Amino acid sequence: MIKENLEKIRTTLPSGVTLVAVSKTKPVSDVQEAYDAGQRVFGENHALEMRDKHEALPKDIQWHFIGHLQTNKIKYIIPYVTLIHSIDSANLLEAVNKEAKKHDRVVDCLLQFHIAQEETKFGLDLDEARQLLDSEAFKQLENVRICGVMGMATFTDDMTQVRREFQHLHALFDTLKSEYFADQPSFKEISMGMSDDYPIAVEEGATLVRVGSKIFGARNYQVNGEH
Repeated sequence: MIKENLEKIRTTLPSGVTLVAVSKTKPVSDVQEAYDAGQRVFGENHALEMRDKHEALPKDIQWHFIGHLQTNKIKYIIPYVTLIHSIDSANLLEAVNKEAKKHDRVVDCLLQFHIAQEETKFGLDLDEARQLLDSEAFKQLENVRICGVMGMATFTDDMTQVRREFQHLHALFDTLKSEYFADQPSFKEISMGMSDDYPIAVEEGATLVRVGSKIFGARNYQVNGEH
């Protein structure tokens, strides 16, 4: 069913929107099946699981880290990660930069914003993002590149609220673009939307949608990054 699910989702996505197949908790065989169906971008939220899958699967896969990243786990993903969606502090960004420097890489990152009503979600607010981007420490970072924003909407059936939260994230993107990244074409990503709400996210300007259960089927447990 994975191939059929992927084809169904792709028909709903306009050009310019990248599907991140959220493969966390799923076996390598499922990822391989999605790969064989043409999917190349996968999202994981545990560094060690991502490392093990990277070692076992084709090397042209683009791995996106979408979960809460602990600084002591950064080293497991930096050699190959394509995009880190979940930068939620200056300390984390500095730690990613330090590790990326060891590998002579510039790692693309998104700033994660707290847009949901739920307290359990991680993320910055606009003032915290401005403090980070205005800081002298940030200006010294040569091995990370901020490419956009990420957010998770409230886990609710109220799609009006979800839409409002996605609109808020898009507004944050626009503010940062005009204030800090106006001359940087690489600042272009808005990562929002998951299995239950990605069509609304696309309507509100998402460039990356993180879809798991709609591709791979239901999961056994709930973890940060994709409902």
